[in-house]
Amino acid sequence: MINQNNKIMKIVIGAAAGNVGSRIAKKVSAANHSVALLGNRLHALENLNIPNSSSYEVDMSDVEQVVTHTKGADALFWLVPPALGVSSLKEWYDDVIAAGVAAIKENKIPRVVVLSSLGAGASDNLGTVTYVGNMEKAFKEVASNVVFLRPGYFMENFLLQKNDILKNGYFSFPYATDHDIPFVSADDIGDMAAEYLMDARWAGQWTRNIMGPSNITLKEAADIFSAELQQEIVYKQVSYDEIKNQFAQFGANDTVQKELVELYMALGDPNGAYATPRTFEAHTPTTLGDVIRNKFISKK
Repeated sequence: MINQNNKIMKIVIGAAAGNVGSRIAKKVSAANHSVALLGNRLHALENLNIPNSSSYEVDMSDVEQVVTHTKGADALFWLVPPALGVSSLKEWYDDVIAAGVAAIKENKIPRVVVLSSLGAGASDNLGTVTYVGNMEKAFKEVASNVVFLRPGYFMENFLLQKNDILKNGYFSFPYATDHDIPFVSADDIGDMAAEYLMDARWAGQWTRNIMGPSNITLKEAADIFSAELQQEIVYKQVSYDEIKNQFAQFGANDTVQKELVELYMALGDPNGAYATPRTFEAHTPTTLGDVIRNKFISKK
């Protein structure tokens, strides 16, 4: 995107080493803005090799650190990074939200773009979807100009099952085979976030759904993988108990396991978050086939 009014802005990106944050960093740097990259691993930020950038190892739940490293920001991208080794996801979200709120308030950051989720604010028992709804409420109190991006399910999350897909010929979720999901690429989310961050013309408080090209079922996803990989890939439905056990193996405690199962159940509800009606502005171009070709096949 071309710089608005030819102004060089300082744009601060939280969790900049992630799929979305790194995409944003590349876009805003390419437009010659000054970029501050925040994250919990300095080497991961520096390895991005982003021109016009400075990297800072920051605990995004630490108010003092976040306030310090967002001073002078013309725009801020904020999200709550995934964390399994915390005592509870609710506490983790609350702390990261509080740090973001303090930064916006104390540094008077003019524009903020927040990664939220489809279904935010819908109910109190949706795991992290509920928590990002709380983030929206908190940020509205302090940010005059804020956009909440509400994506569906990240296509890139299939990469977490890359070994099973490529070597064992299956992927799994705890959803019905015909459950249709608005899969969306992290690249498209990052591109949209970058546009808002670089554009000084918009104002007010907005939400925008991001839902990919179309909803697809798990059976359709398996067919797409089969066609792109030229091998049979099948969808395997697993139980919520199996999902819970998987997170236990990754080191999540009982509280976090429960919160994540609540999230999976919310996303699997046919009348829940993913039943959100589609509108024109929710469309994004990258298909699941594109992601498979670019991130599975080319990086085997």
